[in-house]
Amino acid sequence: MAADTDRRLTNLVGAFALALTDRVREATEATAHHTAAGPSALVALHEFVDGRSLEELRQVVGLTHSGTVRLVDRLAEQGHVERRTGRDGRSVALVLTARGRRVAQRVIDARAQAIDALLTNLSDDERSALAALTERLLAAVTEDRLGERARGRLPAGGWLCRQCDFDACGRPRGECPIANTAAARIA
Repeated sequence: MAADTDRRLTNLVGAFALALTDRVREATEATAHHTAAGPSALVALHEFVDGRSLEELRQVVGLTHSGTVRLVDRLAEQGHVERRTGRDGRSVALVLTARGRRVAQRVIDARAQAIDALLTNLSDDERSALAALTERLLAAVTEDRLGERARGRLPAGGWLCRQCDFDACGRPRGECPIANTAAARIA
């Protein structure tokens, strides 16, 4: 590919990524009535860290310990999260309330709608091609992020799956490119 074409593709992908990020952030923050990591925390608790520790949530959302404590305080004040006795009796487990589950599901739905709105002009064939390319790109990103973790650095933003709808990505069926890449690297 020619240098000008590479630069153009880089710019196009960057502009699309920014537009997509802006739409998702706007939709999820408005739905959750939280900014920044709030929507991600709700979805992560809903999908895979419910009942786990503050430290585990901190890693998922990519915040400092004190930032995560403040976030959980706000979520608890709004009736979305409860602190309960953890696994060893000394730790604290974070558990979504029924209200928190409803809001988390609305965040998942708002994220999907924001993304779907950008994909409506694509044909079925184009959507299939985009899905295949995105799976390849996510596998590469996962490899990079696993490398960062191996070097002792937490990747920016926390986990890639922090706002994922696990059923939609196919994780329970072994179809998630992120989980599959991580599993292959660990095995």
